[in-house]
Amino acid sequence: MDPVLGEILYSTLSLVIILDPILSVPIFVSMTKGKTGREVSHEAGIATGVAGGLMFVFLFGNILIFEILGISISSFQVAGGILLFLLGLQEAMGITLGTARPRMSPASVVIGTPLLCGPGTITQVILLTNEYGYLVAAASAALAIAVTWLVLKYAALIQRLLGETVTDIIGKVLGMILAAIAVQLIIAGIKVLI
Repeated sequence: MDPVLGEILYSTLSLVIILDPILSVPIFVSMTKGKTGREVSHEAGIATGVAGGLMFVFLFGNILIFEILGISISSFQVAGGILLFLLGLQEAMGITLGTARPRMSPASVVIGTPLLCGPGTITQVILLTNEYGYLVAAASAALAIAVTWLVLKYAALIQRLLGETVTDIIGKVLGMILAAIAVQLIIAGIKVLI
């Protein structure tokens, strides 16, 4: 396999796992209940647009952000890895760390951020940019957003086909994979710092 294609595939999969659109399916379905197919597509477009917009802001603005704050990428990698590990732990164990919950009403905004594009997604986008460069990170972000849009567009169908139990199991498995990715990030960051 072409190395660049492999990097894009890995990066896309890691972003889809962190975005975890399956986790948003039941919430999105309940928030768009009674809407037409066209309205659901529109809401899915806004949600993924919000998430994608934030991803690209941090993708292209991360060097400036690091310079302004005086943070090294290795320090950010370790901190981001710890954060991703906690997010993976939350998903895998079905627990909630902290009490913050989205309070905004429009489905598209609530789903777009913080559900899809929260601290974990932002961290991963910055780390992928540092690891593979802007082109791979941008292509991966675009592909992950496209997959997420498709999942949201067909959320009602997915929920009917999978059911709540299977959706929960998928979320837990993705949480374990996210925790494993986080451990790799922490190890890589510590190696550079040492």
